[in-house]
Amino acid sequence: MKKLLLAALLLAFACTPRTSVTSPDGKIAVSFDPQAFAYSVTVDGQPFIEASPLGLAALEADLKDGFVLKGSSVKSERSTWTQPWGENKTVRDSHRELSLKLENASGVRLNLVFRVFDDGLGFRYEYDVPGADSITVTDELTSFNFASDAASWSIPADFNSYEHLYRKMPLSRLQDANTPVTMKFADNLYASVHEAAIYAFPEMVLRRAEGLSFKADLAPGDIRNTEVKAVAGGSFRTPWRTVQIAHSAVGLINSSLILNLNEPCAIKDVSWIKPMKYIGVWWSMHLGIESWGGEHHGATTEQALRYIDFAADNNIQGVLFEGWNDAWRGSDALPAFDFTSAAPDYDVEKVAAYAREKGIALITHNETGGNFRRFDSQLESSMEWAENLGIHAVKTGYAGGGMHDYVTKHSQAAVEHFQRVIETAAKHKMMVDAHETIKPTGIRRTWPNFMTRECVRGMEYNGWSEGNPPSHHEILPYTRLLGGPVDYTPGVFDIEYRSIDGMPQVRGWGKPGTECRVNTTLAKQIANWVVLYSPMQMACDLLQNYENHPAFQFFRDFDPDCDWSCALQGEVGEWIAVVRRAGNKFFLGATTDENARTVVQKLDFLPKGEEYTMTVYADAPEADWVSNPYAYQIITRKVTSEDTLTLALAPGGGAAVTFLK
Repeated sequence: MKKLLLAALLLAFACTPRTSVTSPDGKIAVSFDPQAFAYSVTVDGQPFIEASPLGLAALEADLKDGFVLKGSSVKSERSTWTQPWGENKTVRDSHRELSLKLENASGVRLNLVFRVFDDGLGFRYEYDVPGADSITVTDELTSFNFASDAASWSIPADFNSYEHLYRKMPLSRLQDANTPVTMKFADNLYASVHEAAIYAFPEMVLRRAEGLSFKADLAPGDIRNTEVKAVAGGSFRTPWRTVQIAHSAVGLINSSLILNLNEPCAIKDVSWIKPMKYIGVWWSMHLGIESWGGEHHGATTEQALRYIDFAADNNIQGVLFEGWNDAWRGSDALPAFDFTSAAPDYDVEKVAAYAREKGIALITHNETGGNFRRFDSQLESSMEWAENLGIHAVKTGYAGGGMHDYVTKHSQAAVEHFQRVIETAAKHKMMVDAHETIKPTGIRRTWPNFMTRECVRGMEYNGWSEGNPPSHHEILPYTRLLGGPVDYTPGVFDIEYRSIDGMPQVRGWGKPGTECRVNTTLAKQIANWVVLYSPMQMACDLLQNYENHPAFQFFRDFDPDCDWSCALQGEVGEWIAVVRRAGNKFFLGATTDENARTVVQKLDFLPKGEEYTMTVYADAPEADWVSNPYAYQIITRKVTSEDTLTLALAPGGGAAVTFLK
């Protein structure tokens, strides 16, 4: 009798669906409660996210109530994969996946998938609504109910722009945030909430529910009808909701969780996708000494040829010319563009031919002003036109407060448009640098022609406002860059804009009558080429400020096509040190906030037994971002992996280091 009872209990246990899963190292555990339709997370055995609701709301079907667990499965993954470019070209994927099969009385089926890594977790919804042609999503109920308070760094939940300064505040005071939102808990536990693989779905932001609980809120499709968030087919899946977890601040940066939650590369031949350094006609417009169009037009044929020559002479692969388009003529407003028509003083055929002759890549610029319908109508023709000219890179822009047709920039319709741009560009072997688009969520793994994007308060704010504070650069790697590369456009050598004295201010902004400047030292501007990762990295300043400048040698030597990267040390909003390897060359960048800091770093990342020539571009002892931003020094010596490097960073300063054979 006892044997029969034991057998029955074992059979019942074996037939009970699994509702929990742990990370491969066993330190992170996720549990699902079918009755409450909620999940919870523990880290090192301690509560981290307490019971938090799940589900969506829709008009045509019940996507949140009455679900019964029908079955579950657990599987493990341990593999590596490679990418044509990235912080690391070889990526390790080690996770355990819990797939929960649920169904409610209405026949709605839901596959709720959790993937748990040693450095966090991701989960998503996969719905199947029998008989439904479409589903109108009106809300997302996903919540994050944190077990304890924390320090947080975030930008506001703005559905049209990410160009905000970051706020540091206790989680208990935070009302809303766009993602990634980064947190520091007690015992040096760090976390960041974000999302991965946004396709045909609006972005998610967080809004306070109560206590330390934050609920997902989706960008509406139309500002006139904010109830409708998305329209999906009868079967659809959402982006992954992600939580990165680490026991150090730099652990968040070294995580590949976001990439691992995206699908493998969809482009068969990636040989044409090449990281590059670039310069361009851009910063002069933000300084107000040239314009996108009209009398003081910057993108002229004569200037284009000069920039191409400079690139060819300085080991720079690409050039960008904003304002080449005829529609800027006579005004700097955003007119109706024809994306294949050049301004009268810009001979695009001549410029393209000269660039080909010099071996320089042209980056065309397609500004839409948010009129994405017009751009959609010319996508195929404009990409084909560029390809025929030998142009294989495009910078897109959506300047302005929102998209046309009452569409928010981070809505489903906008996300679908941005994806059409990427896929059409891939068809014509075009790399994309996108500005004012949806935030990065790892799609670059699947579509590696999506090289970089802005989605940040970038360098241009230093040209015509109070600028970005020094600590901005020590927040971004731990927040915005967790999603992916950033086209921050660093590299201003003329910190206080002295070189434009006497030049006409054609736009009425810039230096005269303002306090505009860059709020860093010169050495920090150099270091940001390493710290603020982008496979398309710009030296943004006027050419006259680079010519014959000894410190510009760093950019000549720098290679953005790195094979391996590691964030070495740092704290959110305070300081950071990063090293990257490209072939047998290493580049290190270290920066600090408004406080002076000494960074001591072992060089054990260098190959053992090999000697390197180390060149340090550092703040001089008297440097200070406020009073003496230009003071720098260059130090060269031989080093090996047995050596230790000590860097004295000035207030608002930094250091950049090359290790060359």
